[in-house]
Amino acid sequence: MKLGAHVSTAGGLDKAIDRGVEIGCEAIQIFGSSPQAWAYKPPPTEQTDAFREKAHEQGIGPVFFHGIYLVNLGSADPNLVEKGIGSLINYMHLAAEIDAGGVIFHPGSHKGAGYEGILDRTVAAIEQVLENSPEGPYLTLENTAGMGQHIGAKLEELGRIIRGVNEAHRHRLRICLDTQHSYAAGYDVATRDGLEAMLAEFDEMIGLDRLAAVHANDSKYVLGAGVDRHENIGQGYIGLEGFENIIANPAFKDLPFFLEVPGLEGKGPDRENLDILKDMRSRLAPEG
Repeated sequence: MKLGAHVSTAGGLDKAIDRGVEIGCEAIQIFGSSPQAWAYKPPPTEQTDAFREKAHEQGIGPVFFHGIYLVNLGSADPNLVEKGIGSLINYMHLAAEIDAGGVIFHPGSHKGAGYEGILDRTVAAIEQVLENSPEGPYLTLENTAGMGQHIGAKLEELGRIIRGVNEAHRHRLRICLDTQHSYAAGYDVATRDGLEAMLAEFDEMIGLDRLAAVHANDSKYVLGAGVDRHENIGQGYIGLEGFENIIANPAFKDLPFFLEVPGLEGKGPDRENLDILKDMRSRLAPEG
């Protein structure tokens, strides 16, 4: 179990390693470009080389990219779908260049068409991404909170997307489980029984072998609220006991955890939040 956080790449890709080290990260998640814009410019070779060297020197890994927020593979606008496909392909190539584990992205929004209305379009777009991406990194779907018209809050929905993808490419798909999104979607990860029930459903609908990463976030809103709002560890409705249940569960023992919390000073993930998880790991994490 590697504990880390989403960190900034401001000033150059390799600066993310420095920021990760500063707060005690063992693994990091980053953006490869502005998350709110389509524009993408590949980092210069000296930056990618420096990133790999620093990551190796500091023992930081795995590294995951988070796709930009504009990607919506189920959009009814073919131009937006093509832009989303292109963005993910760019990120997958960059992930391969720096030996990253994969690219995490949100499945998207049906915009009133309903899940069934965009399922085939989403699957076809994912296949196009994988057909044009190098082997190595995993294309990693993230579960959602169910806010608005977003798909992927139900594990069954993610499972159907994966099963719809051509068998030749399906092995390259993984899932990132966000604790806050799970809780907001009605999965009670704060209790031992609720967590076990969710994992059993995950295994049935998706397969636990496809679980690649965890976004470790507490929740500002109550169970089933359907609202995507993160809170610092122990300060939300999942609470310290809830995260103790998560850290202690064998399903998570070999996975990277990435904080996406506001931080105690409102500046994003910090050492204090990481230290809480590290303390839990030292006391509770299963061995082997």
